[in-house]
This record gives sequence, C-alpha cells and structure tokens, in this order.
Amino acid sequence: MSDITPQDLKARLDRHQALVLLDVREDWETALCRLDNATHIPIEEIELRTAELDPAEEIVVYCHHGVRSASVAEFLRQQGFKAVNLQGGVDQWARVIDPSMKRY
Repeated sequence: MSDITPQDLKARLDRHQALVLLDVREDWETALCRLDNATHIPIEEIELRTAELDPAEEIVVYCHHGVRSASVAEFLRQQGFKAVNLQGGVDQWARVIDPSMKRY
C-alpha cells in the first residue's frame, strides 16, 4: 500500500495504532495548521535526516495536497522504511475529517 485515505488514517488513529505522522511541508505551512503529534522534517531536509526516523515504524507522510509527500514516501520506501502517503494531504484531511482546521 502506497497511499492511505484521510478516513482510513482517522480510523487507525482512533484505534491508537502506532503510526508516525511525518509532515514534509515548509515551516510557514506548519505554522498555519498541522496534524497533532506530527514530526516535521521539510522535504528539502529529508535525505539528511532519515536517521531521525525508525524503519520499524509505519510512517504516514503528508504535505499540503499529497504531491510532495508522495515523492517522500516513495524515497523512504526505497530506503527500507514502511511509508505511505496521505491522499490529498492536510487539505483533504481538513475537508473530510476536521473542517475546523485552517485551510490555505
């Protein structure tokens, strides 16, 4: 599986399944909105900071619309990580899961 829908992610979070949320957006974007307990590593730093991630953990990568995070998830899988991309990114999360979240 290379993608996860916001609905599936919400269900897994509600069941308290062990997941790492990885936000690869720019600093200014994370200041606007973010998912609770997310790790923030901007996309341009990911190659230098993979040691901060645990290959044994499942990682859900997200960005604004899911484009940047799809490339990061693919890169991480190539490095041996269990990574999936959040379909539609944080914007889709705000649309279907948390309408109170600021959209940009």
